[in-house]
Amino acid sequence: MNSAVGLAGLWMIALTFYGVNMGETKKNSLKEPDVPFPPARPTPDNLAAICHHGRGRPRYPPSFFPKSGSSHFRRRGHAMNRLESWFGVCCSGQIAQESNQMLCCAQQAWRKALSQFCVEEYSTMTLPYECCENTGDARWTCFDSKLPNPDYRSTPGYDAPEIPEEPGFTFDPSAC
Repeated sequence: MNSAVGLAGLWMIALTFYGVNMGETKKNSLKEPDVPFPPARPTPDNLAAICHHGRGRPRYPPSFFPKSGSSHFRRRGHAMNRLESWFGVCCSGQIAQESNQMLCCAQQAWRKALSQFCVEEYSTMTLPYECCENTGDARWTCFDSKLPNPDYRSTPGYDAPEIPEEPGFTFDPSAC
């Protein structure tokens, strides 16, 4: 009987050592920041949520991240902050008067924010985010897959902190 218990114990150790999930979550097991990424492509189905629930989606101020490490999470957080800022341009003022212009603007903001993210990814000594390795439509298709929040749902009870407006985006209505 002792050998059976010993064998079972060895199997448990071996399975744990090789990374078998024994019912415990591994999400953020390394205490990594949780930055849901990538953002979904703006569509007619999620545009209202993009424009009306922006204050309920997370922002990532510098204080959100550990003092060292996690640079790829910082770049993702910065990309999300940038995109939310640029969505604000699309969802207000003159652009907000026409829904087709709002959608076109939001799509331009999405592409520009993710393009800038890829530039930042390639400016480091680490491997770039996998979608950044693609070009053209393949890049956008990649970014629009495996989405953590495709509907741009807000986080209940969350009110986004003020984040400085991100420069660098100008809506081009002639590109619609």
